[in-house]
Formats: sequence, structure tokens, C-alpha cells
Amino acid sequence: MLPSWYIDEAVRRALAEDVGKGDLTTNALVPENLRAEGLIYSKAHGILAGMPAVERTFRCLDSEVKFEQEMADGSALAPGSVIAQIKGQGRALLTGERVALNFLQRLSGVATATRELLKIVEGTKAQLVDTRKTTPGLRLLEKYAVRAGGGYNHRLGLDDGVLIKDNHIKVAGGITEAIRRARAVTPHTIKIEVEVESLGQLNEALDAGAEIIMLDNMSFDMMREAVNITAGRVPLEASGGISGDTIRKVAETGVDLISVGAVTHSATALDISMDIGEMKEFLLV
Repeated sequence: MLPSWYIDEAVRRALAEDVGKGDLTTNALVPENLRAEGLIYSKAHGILAGMPAVERTFRCLDSEVKFEQEMADGSALAPGSVIAQIKGQGRALLTGERVALNFLQRLSGVATATRELLKIVEGTKAQLVDTRKTTPGLRLLEKYAVRAGGGYNHRLGLDDGVLIKDNHIKVAGGITEAIRRARAVTPHTIKIEVEVESLGQLNEALDAGAEIIMLDNMSFDMMREAVNITAGRVPLEASGGISGDTIRKVAETGVDLISVGAVTHSATALDISMDIGEMKEFLLV
């Protein structure tokens, strides 16, 4: 579950960005005492994600809004699928529409991209994981969407795990020294992962005590050899330019994890709309 404080913060930032000092168009055309009903529905096939942010958007604008969620995050969508029905102040529904749909379209796109890749690797042991290549300020939401799509999360941030990459290795003077320095200051509860680009580096990382090894931009043959050399001693993660065209071959090499940044940084927004019905007057107290 997403922390409520995080959802509140993300929604308030988005509303501040979009609404600013006020919705000039809606406030000019829609009287305060009009109540409306809204219907959010899908116009495409995909996987739903982002409903907590959608509900919170409308509640920020109308604390008494009635939000009836028809489908849960992780559900399969088809054209015409009714996602939610909303009843509340007409101004609130119109003002919040774009922000709510931005969250829903973006996060459903991430969940859909994740599910599509998972279908391709079905039947292999490989697990699909995300990366830190996320939209600034939306990392937890996008990683939540990956989970909704059936994938797994890599570290949430730099304070969430040790991952020694090529530039770290250069600075430290080699893989063995990099691992030694990291282990000296890292709690025993946190595993150390090392990125390698060759079989020679793989052997050095194994000898130095790496607990997870990332195979960076290796060929399929080299990945298969890495799996044979490692023989299950530590998990192997494949990374680097992996797409729907190559992920099946990567999974068939026998690696344990496949990290794909594209599920967050290149996901296409899902086509989702909101229609607002006839507005009716209600008595302001």
C-alpha cells in the first residue's frame, strides 16, 4: 500500500501546479451550488493503476464527494470498462478532472507496460523488476504501478540498497576494493550488488563476496555462460537496453532477475476518459 502522506503530497503538488490561484474557466461558468456526476471509463485495453491518487484528488477539492470505485488497481481494462463513478460539487469535478486523469493514465500505462513484458517471459523463472528511472517526484507511485502490473520493485532509492556500478568501481580502484569498502560500512541486513560487464569481472565479484550480480549489456551467450559459472551461488540480474523484442531470449538464458527501465521512463499513457453528466442545483448551507 502507498503511504497516505505520500499520496496527499503528490496530489497537492499536482493540484497546485494545475489549478494555481483558481480555475478561471470553471469558476466563471459553473455556479457554486451545482452538483454533478462523473464517470471515469477506459477507452483501451490495459491494466488499471492509480486509484488512490484519483480519489484523493477529488477529496482535496470536495471533502464530501462520493467516490464509488468500480474496479481495483491491477484489474484488466477493456474499452468501455467503468472504473469509477463520482458525485459531488460540479466545480470540484471539473477542476480535478485533468489531474486525476493524468495520474490514472500515467500509472495505468506503467502497469500495462509491465504486464505486457511479463506475458512475454511467462514460463521462465525470471522476475521482472523496475529501476530508478522514474518521473521526479512520482517514484513511489510509479513503482506501485509496476506492482499493480505484476512486476517487482528494485531499490526505491539510494538509501535502500548498495549497488556498485562501473563508475563506483573506477573510483574504488576495482571490484574487490569496492566491495570491501561497502561491506565495511553497510549493515549485515543489506545485500551488496555489483554491476559487471565481463566474465572476468563476474569471477572477481563472486570471489569478493558480492551477494547479487548485475550483468550489464551482455550478449545472450555471455549471459548463459555467466549463469553456468555462477551455478546458483548468487542471484543474477540482467540489465541494459532490454525490450519486448529481446526479453524472452534474456529470460531463457537462466538469469533470475531482469531490470527494465522502460516500464517507467517510456510507458505510454493509457487512454482513459471522464464524462460529466447533467448538473443539478443543491442548497448551500
